[in-house]
Amino acid sequence: MSNSYTKAAFDLTVTVAEAGMLRRVIAAVELIDDTEAGSDVREARYASLRPDFAALFPRGDEDPFAGLLDLFEDPQYPYLDFHVAFSEADQLGQVLVTFSGEQFGIDVAAKLIQRCARSALPFGFEWASDCDRLRVGEFGGGYVVITEHRVSYGHTTQLLDRAIARARDEGADGFVLAIRDPQHGLSFWNDDAGFDRLSRARVFSEAEAANHDVPLAHDQREWLAMPEPLRL
Repeated sequence: MSNSYTKAAFDLTVTVAEAGMLRRVIAAVELIDDTEAGSDVREARYASLRPDFAALFPRGDEDPFAGLLDLFEDPQYPYLDFHVAFSEADQLGQVLVTFSGEQFGIDVAAKLIQRCARSALPFGFEWASDCDRLRVGEFGGGYVVITEHRVSYGHTTQLLDRAIARARDEGADGFVLAIRDPQHGLSFWNDDAGFDRLSRARVFSEAEAANHDVPLAHDQREWLAMPEPLRL
């Protein structure tokens, strides 16, 4: 018998209005989780949360809290798998909000921050997975990056696999097509403008590079392996 955990603890700075919205969301989730709260109670509570709440979490035809339930993988069992603590507002009107938990709801926290804490974006946090027994495969972690339009995830397993792939093959991070000009130095291919600066270069996989129709107008072209990303 063993217990596995997904742990996280981090803080972010939000506005007073955003902190207020987060507090209202937490209270609304607690109400939704109350099975004894009837439809009349839910309707009244939703109406009391004000138009800005309704703008973020639009009501549904059958349940006023349908928009809020979209945060959860299983809308039948909405639950915040973390604790949220708020500091007092400082002189600049900012509030420090701390998320923490030992069975941390990564997806829910990310979606909640994306909806309710726009001033903090882009934002990211790390999480860890462990076990109270030394079982193979039970340890790792990852990160979440939250922007206004996207939530993306990374895991230590992926990072480890990529590091091993780099050790085996210098082209693991892809290739760029370059030309050397005696006057201007290196230029790199992109599909929109042709050869241009490195920041706009298209990165090819090994298979794509092998099958790419190289522009014939450029004689000094060559494929260069992308370097390993900088680790701070």
